[in-house]
Amino acid sequence: MAGRAAGKRVLVTGAARGMGRSHALRLAEEGADLILVDLCESPPGLEYALSTKDDLDETARLVRGHGRHAVAAVADVRDAAAMRKAVADGVAELGGLDASVANAGVLTAGTWDTTTPEQWRLVLDVNLIGSWNTCVAAIPHLIEHGGSLVNISSAAGIKGSPLTTPYTASKHGVVGMSQALANELAAQNIRVNTVHPTGVATGMAPASLHGLLAEKRPDLAPIYANALPVPMVEARDVSNAVLFLVSDESRHVTGMEFKVDAGVTIR
Repeated sequence: MAGRAAGKRVLVTGAARGMGRSHALRLAEEGADLILVDLCESPPGLEYALSTKDDLDETARLVRGHGRHAVAAVADVRDAAAMRKAVADGVAELGGLDASVANAGVLTAGTWDTTTPEQWRLVLDVNLIGSWNTCVAAIPHLIEHGGSLVNISSAAGIKGSPLTTPYTASKHGVVGMSQALANELAAQNIRVNTVHPTGVATGMAPASLHGLLAEKRPDLAPIYANALPVPMVEARDVSNAVLFLVSDESRHVTGMEFKVDAGVTIR
């Protein structure tokens, strides 16, 4: 097999659309087989709709169009037992696991005085505990031969992005979790890295955030401005970073915060 991820078997969460689908297809282009996991429903408390089972099936179809195997499972990253089962079933079908991409995430927006405990619980449960559950489901299948855990954080995991405080806190938490795991798992040759995108056009965009920045707190808008002259990056730009971290090209790379942020974090 040819390709930078040839022979790799990779778990991707949030795989039904957006960045998750992009990661899966980029990896498939380079020879990987995929375990694709998504919730395929919209939990209460979000301003935008999440993906559907049809979306997940379409991702699997596109992966197979590259001549690769795809195992699709509907599972909630907040449910540790469901994640363990989805991964174990996928591993049984593919014959093993070499990498995991914890991509599933949600975003809420609001000023400090309108942000609710329910928003905190939803965002932390999906973004932080969900990433932990994904890693814990994957690690037992990597212990014997090593592998790569790629956890999708954000530019908000490096800087203090306002008006999205639960999201910002969760993405900082993903960094701390990943660095702790990088230390703990290094002896087993398991690498753990985070990826930090700036804005990506994926549909994960509460309409209220634009209104807050345009009308209520325009003084905060410059914090979201990229240094490079682009308003957002494309999902494929982030997927190229994921591909590098899954591939053997990064075999000695661990504990890294890989920014694909058009310079937003240097502003």
